[in-house]
Amino acid sequence: MGLELSRKGKSIEPSVTMAITAKANAMKKAGENVISFSAGEPDFNTPENIQNSGIEAIRSGFTKYTAASGTPELKEAICEKLKRDNNLDYKSSEIIVSNGGKHSLFNTLMAILNPGDEVIFSIPYWVSYPELIMIAGGEPVMLKTNEKQEFKFNSSDLDKVKTDKTKAVILNSPNNPTGSVYTREELQDIANWAVKNNIFIISDELYEKLVYDGLDHISIASLNDDIKKLTITVNGMAKAYAMTGWRIGYAAADEKIVKIMSNIQSHTTSNPNSIAQYASIEGLLGSQESIMAMKREFDKRRKIMANLINNIDGISCMVPKGAFYVMLNSSQLYGTEIEGVKIDSSIDFANLLLDKCKVAVVPGVAFGDDDYVRLSYATSPENINEGLNRVKELLGSK
Repeated sequence: MGLELSRKGKSIEPSVTMAITAKANAMKKAGENVISFSAGEPDFNTPENIQNSGIEAIRSGFTKYTAASGTPELKEAICEKLKRDNNLDYKSSEIIVSNGGKHSLFNTLMAILNPGDEVIFSIPYWVSYPELIMIAGGEPVMLKTNEKQEFKFNSSDLDKVKTDKTKAVILNSPNNPTGSVYTREELQDIANWAVKNNIFIISDELYEKLVYDGLDHISIASLNDDIKKLTITVNGMAKAYAMTGWRIGYAAADEKIVKIMSNIQSHTTSNPNSIAQYASIEGLLGSQESIMAMKREFDKRRKIMANLINNIDGISCMVPKGAFYVMLNSSQLYGTEIEGVKIDSSIDFANLLLDKCKVAVVPGVAFGDDDYVRLSYATSPENINEGLNRVKELLGSK
């Protein structure tokens, strides 16, 4: 062809987990009994009342274009939800509905970043953060956290990486992949730092409904008016309402920011799916009992998975406080040989589990930390028991 393709496009990295995912899928297709702990979505079906609302939308002809930034009715429902659940007061003009939480994050970064602006986020991180920042012309700044501090950062940590180019901090609580949850006091510390330094907080709250051990989810924007002005709160229907395929996310922020986000969206994707928007109103305002039932089930699985992992030789994990993931520490095995296989990295360990146990996990290097692999407990207790018993047979019990 002879024509140069986009340098920015070519710089975007594919997921490092693709090879292992493809391998696991090929094994399943060949009839092998692979147990997958890689899923990033609930294994429940969308609650029936939400399904019925979507069907009603189709039958009533609610299948046309809507306003590019979302319907007024859904924006009002989001405002009501934010007030009810998060103690946040927003007007409809401060809300944008997008094609999933990832799209809301993309719109946010496109709206606030100029070339060279830096965005701080912690390691381990959700895989798309660095790529989304670079697509928007920004520079990712990664802040290493550790298991002893439950993978959380504070204002002192932020001071160590802040520069005169720092524009925003991404705060993800409950966190994917670590399951860590920030307390009110920890959030207040970060909020004070952001206000003092006049830096945006992008608060990714997709897993807010999945918090355990009697903890509360706190939205950082609810702490005071000063931090609210600097915060873009991102949420969506996918995780809490088992609506991953419906593709509805939303953001709440200062009206000036939302206006820019809306303009960007109007020229890129136009409106989110009209049927999914209609169903999301029922999700937000209808019965929440199915959501509570899912949470109770996830809580049960969480305890099963963490207990099993912590009784296997050579591996361990922190018991997560939120979301539906466990970060399994595999670093003690590095430099050893297991059944003739040398283990020096999370990819080696993930391949070992897939080859020897037919258990699929996500290498921690995908999240910026090679000392871990991520397991999802968005699968049945039977699968959790079977999969980890296979690992136990390979590695031995403590």
